[in-house]
Amino acid sequence: MKTIIAACSQNLSGSRASVQTALRTLLAGPWPSQRDVRSWLQLLSVLQWVLSFLLLGIVSLLLLIYLVFTSFWPISALYLAWIIFDWDTPEKGGRRLPCLRRWPVWRHFRDYFPVKLVKTHDLSPSHNYIIGSHPHGILCVGAFCNFVTGSTGFGEMFPGIRPFLTTLAGNFRLPVFREYLMSGGLCPVTRRAIGYLLSKNGTGNAVAIVIGGAAESLSCRPGVTTLILKNRKGFVRMALQHGAYLVPSFSFGENDLFRQVVFEEGSWMRSIQQRFQKMMGFAPCVFYGRGLTSVRSQGFLPYARPITTVVGEPVTVPKIEDPSCETVDMYHEMYIHSLLKLFNENKTKYGLSETDELHIL
Repeated sequence: MKTIIAACSQNLSGSRASVQTALRTLLAGPWPSQRDVRSWLQLLSVLQWVLSFLLLGIVSLLLLIYLVFTSFWPISALYLAWIIFDWDTPEKGGRRLPCLRRWPVWRHFRDYFPVKLVKTHDLSPSHNYIIGSHPHGILCVGAFCNFVTGSTGFGEMFPGIRPFLTTLAGNFRLPVFREYLMSGGLCPVTRRAIGYLLSKNGTGNAVAIVIGGAAESLSCRPGVTTLILKNRKGFVRMALQHGAYLVPSFSFGENDLFRQVVFEEGSWMRSIQQRFQKMMGFAPCVFYGRGLTSVRSQGFLPYARPITTVVGEPVTVPKIEDPSCETVDMYHEMYIHSLLKLFNENKTKYGLSETDELHIL
């Protein structure tokens, strides 16, 4: 018995020594620095955003369809009833949650690129505004970070102004995804939704519209500053009908976040993209960015390139319930002139050369 006890004691002592040795080795090894931890947090914040926008709606829809054929079918039935009851909410200002705009993850999202907001003129809370956001890019990172999250200080720069970002109306038909979009202050890019914000929601509203839309994303690539704007005049007409001032904004660096396979005009692939865009409202771009493991790998995450969104001088617009085509054209030209001025005054400050020009199609 004494022999057995002695053997057990020897084994226990050996085990304790092994554990102590392992702990010393672990503590002596290199621990991640604060910079490494920040980089990981920034990468994860961008990953969750990309996955949310690309997969949340589709995955939620497929999950609810699957539940219909299981014993959990009441969940799908109740959510369907909720959507029917809540169908018009996106068109009536949505359901903004201030806590989501202040979510700490957006600070890491901002710092990944980083994204910066620059103010050039004041916006009075006694007016409403339509902010033209340019360019579209692939995923509108600059517009989202500045007008949906509070991480770049929009509220502090423009006190009394409530920003709203518009996106495709079809996104608000996807379950769960619609709630996510509304909580951040997004609304459909429809006349009814924009008209509500500009006429029935008081003053101090700034509705940001990515005017180039899906058509502009097809030409998005680094070093190219081409906008689809010449025949986009609906936003000017709405501004006149509601007396909302027009404000140009430009996100320098937006087109540098991804690499896109651009098909030439007239090619069969370009034709497929354009037909798909007309039917579905968005364009199936063939793009890639960095991977999750390293900056040298390829994946679907954006490259870490600085984005600077400059908000320009408001164009004063009168309220005309039924503006003529000539009046719309005049204010459209005034808006383009203000946008070109904004671009030319700031291009050399934020990564472009003096010879770079803004092409408007």
